[in-house]
Amino acid sequence: MGRHMARNLHKAGFLTGVWNRTSAVAQEFARATGVTTATSPASLAAEVDAIVICVSADADVLAVVRAIAPAVRAGALVIDCSTVSAAAAREAAALLAARGAAFLDCPVSGGVEGARDATLAVMCGGDASAFERARPLLAAMGRTITHFGASGAGQAAKATNQIMCAGIIRAVAEAMAFARAQQLPLDALVETLGKGAGSSWYFVNRAPNMIRGSFPAGFRVRLHAKDLGICRAMAAEHGVALPVVESMLAEYAELIAQGYGDEDISADYRLKAALFDQSA
Repeated sequence: MGRHMARNLHKAGFLTGVWNRTSAVAQEFARATGVTTATSPASLAAEVDAIVICVSADADVLAVVRAIAPAVRAGALVIDCSTVSAAAAREAAALLAARGAAFLDCPVSGGVEGARDATLAVMCGGDASAFERARPLLAAMGRTITHFGASGAGQAAKATNQIMCAGIIRAVAEAMAFARAQQLPLDALVETLGKGAGSSWYFVNRAPNMIRGSFPAGFRVRLHAKDLGICRAMAAEHGVALPVVESMLAEYAELIAQGYGDEDISADYRLKAALFDQSA
């Protein structure tokens, strides 16, 4: 997703340089776009007025923020599009505030397709004036851009989204396994039910994976499991265990143990189809 988002920032005329933990990735992107490749996060931060981060986990975000903090310009914007905990977002914001820079937690939703087409939903937390300054950059990557409140609010909104995704993909997987067992014409079923009351983005865009039995990574199982771990911890702060979160974490653990952790989350269909296969 980060590659697509960077490309859209470049198309909008905002991107001047890139850095990636895998230098070959940054160099390939730079050759294709003509932007410069930074030797480190700090060297990039020293040259720009805004930085967009897209990595995988709390530790990754905080490592990048600590790397750029000594060099970041006063008044700079640091926009984090990763999905991490609200606590990590607040910690990053405090680290950068001490350097006179503004941090916005801006996780996104919409899958690889949304990143490619610049139609992502962007959920933002942080200072309202910093959000307004960041809006043109966010608009280059997404279509629906909402400020939810102080630092961490964007991540709380994304956690809400991840719980919904868990329930929806599980329901779609169970429904498609049921439909296959009923020997229905699955392509026609998706075409029809995709226009019905039970439809969803995941049904329309990921049920075809289930029909083909192929699950190319749009949103990897192990990454959604990481996100649901964040949701579990946030709910636990209120003394609550959420049934959808707990059940999907168990199913993802099974998929990862079977070697499917890097497949798209629609691979949950593997478990549901197996229920019918075992009963045959």
